[in-house]
Amino acid sequence: MSPRAGHAGHPLRTLAFVESPVQLLNVLEWAHLKGLHGTEPDTLPSVPGQIRRTAAGGDPAAGAELTVVVLSPTDPMTRGQLRRMADLARDEGYRVRWEEARGGTTAPFHTIGGLAGSLRRADRIVMGDPFSRYVQLLLTITRARDLVVVDDGTATMEFVAQLARGERLVRWHRKGGRPGARDLLFAPVSSSARRRLTPSDGRRVEVFSSMPVTEVPDGVAVTANAFAWTRARFGPPRITKGADMVGTSLVETGVVDGERYLEAVRGLAGTHGATRYFAHRRESADKLHRLAAETGLEVVRPDLPLELIARRGPIGRTVLSFPSTVVHTLPLALAGTGVRVAVCDIDPAWLTDTASPRAQGFLSGVTGTARDVHRLAAVNPV
Repeated sequence: MSPRAGHAGHPLRTLAFVESPVQLLNVLEWAHLKGLHGTEPDTLPSVPGQIRRTAAGGDPAAGAELTVVVLSPTDPMTRGQLRRMADLARDEGYRVRWEEARGGTTAPFHTIGGLAGSLRRADRIVMGDPFSRYVQLLLTITRARDLVVVDDGTATMEFVAQLARGERLVRWHRKGGRPGARDLLFAPVSSSARRRLTPSDGRRVEVFSSMPVTEVPDGVAVTANAFAWTRARFGPPRITKGADMVGTSLVETGVVDGERYLEAVRGLAGTHGATRYFAHRRESADKLHRLAAETGLEVVRPDLPLELIARRGPIGRTVLSFPSTVVHTLPLALAGTGVRVAVCDIDPAWLTDTASPRAQGFLSGVTGTARDVHRLAAVNPV
């Protein structure tokens, strides 16, 4: 599908904002499906971290239909994966603008001020996290009539449902708690963002997702993400005989008790013979060190999103996971390889006292709506 014509017959000027490696991966998937392009890849030197120029010495944005703006976080693991993903985006010919958006007290003012002109000129805005306060603030500046939300994992399911019900935008693991002072202060901006993300006669909203979307707001176009770019660029992988395990940040977000989580990982690894544990980028070093010591699993810190790591291989014949985005995305990325994805439900007894009342139902929904996965009802203690 070709992008709609912009001003004077030129392609739409598209500006994408990402804050995580998965968001950037899904921007590349969306651009691949829509047929967007940048400068020709063979004119761009593969020098990581450098601004790339065309052979004639021109601006890499010349003729580009897509510019990706990375609103860089401070977490070292996330930054490392984002830099690798940014290199892949440049290799595809897209312009990448790296913003140290959280590099000090004044950084947000410099970032927003530097982006204001591009925001006003953009015809289309692509975003990976509509819950992000940064993105919501940027939405108050843009005049773009085309808005696209690409997957940011399971949060996309909640975003679409909240938009359909006309609710305020709140992340699922925080829902049910009382708004804090910062929430109340930011409420007008969040309300404005929700209105801008609601389709109207002069505004088009698209959701690009591999997640199941059951409540679709009136006027919102939903486009399926089948990970076609990932499958075209990587693999097929070498399949090993054993099992691999995928980590989760549910402990770090305060949803699951740390001791219960370690017990569950130990039980799954022992029952299924898992040897490797692919850590989530937000998992704490202390937890991972203890996990490795107590389970014997080899902890792997991926340098790219797991969909790309698995597609490149080697990967186990069985991939074990708790309810998370990968139970939806890995079957798509690994389609046709014979790899089985198995998901273990979260026992209600594992939840913390401070977990949102919404947590258990949401996590069950993540598992229950996953396609082409094997469901594990319980963990056997070892």
